[in-house]
Amino acid sequence: MTSAVVIPNWNGREELAACLDSLAEQTEPVEVIVVENGSTDGSVEMIRSSYPGVTLLVQPVNLGFAGGVNVGLRYALHRGHEHIALLNNDAVVEKTWLAELVAVMRSGDDLGMVASKFVTLDGRRIDSTGECYSTWGLPYPRGRDEEDLDAYDDAVDIFGGSGGSTLYRAAMLRDVGLFDEDFFAYFEDIDLSWRAQLRGWRVQLAPRAVAYHRIGATSGRIPGFTTHQTLKNLFWVMTKNVPSRFLPVVFPRLALSYSFTFVRAVLRGQGGTAVKAVGIAAVKMPRKLRERRAIQRGRRIDDAAVAALFTWDLPPASANLRRLRAAVRRS
Repeated sequence: MTSAVVIPNWNGREELAACLDSLAEQTEPVEVIVVENGSTDGSVEMIRSSYPGVTLLVQPVNLGFAGGVNVGLRYALHRGHEHIALLNNDAVVEKTWLAELVAVMRSGDDLGMVASKFVTLDGRRIDSTGECYSTWGLPYPRGRDEEDLDAYDDAVDIFGGSGGSTLYRAAMLRDVGLFDEDFFAYFEDIDLSWRAQLRGWRVQLAPRAVAYHRIGATSGRIPGFTTHQTLKNLFWVMTKNVPSRFLPVVFPRLALSYSFTFVRAVLRGQGGTAVKAVGIAAVKMPRKLRERRAIQRGRRIDDAAVAALFTWDLPPASANLRRLRAAVRRS
């Protein structure tokens, strides 16, 4: 058995059973690892009674997505698994999901990640076919909300993989490192994708590896969670990973979009949440600058290859920023 699937779980008992049932039907041999992240909803008891074949790693507190996943990744690496997939607890997968991911991974020794086709639970819209990073410093899911599920059927190289449904090569993780636990949740997968790309590891889509996702089932339980994590983490991604040559392009655009996000949070009555997030981001910025030095020293690709990683425009869903940009250009 060369593959493992790591599932972080926090109070996801209602969704988790369907996820585990779908993994039990995989055509590829797999060790299923659930990192129990301090749940209080009976998830642990449910797993122990109904899924005795699942490896259960119980944590006393919620370590967040990044911290919880790292627990599972370290365990899987110690067990000697060659490939390790991550899967959200609110997702279900087709029977050949893992086999398709592994097949693509084995097609190139320089592949560090293979992303699946992530669609909504009803199968009508795309959630993600990988991740993108724009020159505005804004990550976004490739194909999000599009209804043409067949539009992304090519096994192409992409910028990054969603932490919700991606296969990772163990050798890449040993080379690049695991998720940055300061992120807790949101954009930690973008950060890891950047670090992998800068070290010369490719990322590719496996279009026939299909998973179905109940979007926001976990984060929606916590008011203000998305606002806090977005404002806390966005600048860290750029600070750590964007090479110096591209900072004059990315930094001012990110500063504008970040300010726009902050103001919108205040207008929605989330001012306290926004201020706290900015404060945490600032306090930990010196650490991110130290991490940047190590990441940039270890870079193995040139500027031309870095330029090809960017989407040289706003994310497709940034309607408000597009209107703002148009207004500035007219003035």
